[in-house]
Amino acid sequence: MATEIICNITGRETRVALMNGGRLVELHVDRGDNRGFVGNVYLGKVVRVLPGMQAAFVDIGLERAAFLYVGDIYPELLHMHEGQTEEARTVDEPEEGDVPLTDEGVPRATTRAGLPPIQDLLKEGQEIVVQVAKDPIGTKGARLTTHIALPGRYLVFMPTVEHIGISRRIEKEKERRRLRDIVEKNRKPGAGYIVRTVCEAQPIETLHADMDFLQKSWERIQEACKNKKAPAALHTEYNIVIRAVRDLFDDDVERLVIDDKKMFEDVRTFVADFMPAAKERVHLYRGAEPIYDNYGVEVEIQRSLGRKVWLKSGGYLVIDQTEALMAIDVNSGKFVGSSSLEDTTLKTNLEAVQEVVYQLRLRNIGGIIIIDFIDMDREQSRDKVYRTLEEALKGDRARTNVLRISELGLVEMTRKRTQEGLDRYLMEACPTCTGTGVIRSRNTTLFEILREIRRETARQPSLSSVYVNTGPALADLLYGEGYTDLDAVEKAIGKRVVVRALPHYHPEQFDVYSK
Repeated sequence: MATEIICNITGRETRVALMNGGRLVELHVDRGDNRGFVGNVYLGKVVRVLPGMQAAFVDIGLERAAFLYVGDIYPELLHMHEGQTEEARTVDEPEEGDVPLTDEGVPRATTRAGLPPIQDLLKEGQEIVVQVAKDPIGTKGARLTTHIALPGRYLVFMPTVEHIGISRRIEKEKERRRLRDIVEKNRKPGAGYIVRTVCEAQPIETLHADMDFLQKSWERIQEACKNKKAPAALHTEYNIVIRAVRDLFDDDVERLVIDDKKMFEDVRTFVADFMPAAKERVHLYRGAEPIYDNYGVEVEIQRSLGRKVWLKSGGYLVIDQTEALMAIDVNSGKFVGSSSLEDTTLKTNLEAVQEVVYQLRLRNIGGIIIIDFIDMDREQSRDKVYRTLEEALKGDRARTNVLRISELGLVEMTRKRTQEGLDRYLMEACPTCTGTGVIRSRNTTLFEILREIRRETARQPSLSSVYVNTGPALADLLYGEGYTDLDAVEKAIGKRVVVRALPHYHPEQFDVYSK
């Protein structure tokens, strides 16, 4: 199936869509004031050290202070701790061939033994160089690391860790040895590299050029650090389109299409410098119809926003976000099958597996995820669904961890996420229900009004009339279906009740007062 990258620029908004076989696989959105920070390097100031949490808050100039956990403090800071051993300053290397990258190409934190307490490493007011490893999500600030990692087209440069890693997707041992030898011979002492998958079969000149570019980027960061005062940005990642070209535009991508001339020229320049052979696959869209309409992307985006997702068989998924986790419920719907109940259930669940994995990637769902498959009686059926899920997740660039299906048909899993889900970019909480999806029924509010009328009468017994201000729908209910109840209250309190309909009132809002 053809893979394409389609880029749309509309004013301040830039959207990058990765399409596979005409279907939207990933969507990245940048609106200028809401861009990601992952990969940016800052000179930060420690504003608070929390010994109880073994963490610190660091001001890097963003709206909220960022979070630095002691496990993300790397060797270059440990000299501050007196009497430490050499072992305490050494990063435990990943297993051979491991590439501990986040979704954005930044190495994940590596567990280290023998770290001193954070209060011995950091002090309030101290300035430190940090990199954003995870964007702010919801009410949480960005997560930081002191391990700087600079992604290039072919390599990831780690100036503070002496380690060479090779992508697991490069399978030929001879090629792995060749790449390792090239990097080993040309790296500076104390620095390390991770060889990315796209590096396979690249000539030595290409790797030298990437290493030289990354080394100069690090030198610029060091120079900027000397001349700035915290909080200050020392290095910012490329814009969203160039990052997509760097990270996604491999040999499997048939074409990259952009509808903005300036961005097209910027991409052509980047491609000419780093991947000249791909230059002919970059195209400027000149059609009169909006580019996402032409390529069917807008329709796919609308599908990604729905709570209910239909399966081809007639079954469907229901996707619900809670505070703690994401719940995905699998239902057979209209699908009745043609053989036994167990076979029908198995077929629906297997189809649901593919759609679930697709939705996780498209919506960038992360954290704890519970999938409620349709109950299966046979253990071999559950095993087949589990194995299919494991296999399908291999194509997901985000790190996942899946537990076996329980007897209740539930799967517990986690998925790594470094940025907000797609729904947070494209949607906002309903101003009426404030994001809950429900409001109190009109009848519930009606009887609450009647009870408040009695309370007001008890507070102001000498006044002759009680007034109720509320929205039009509740006013109609009080003078319609609820009139008998209102009349009974008027007789009980011996006062006249005047209802006023105010169009700007929330459906649940009302005021009761006396005159």
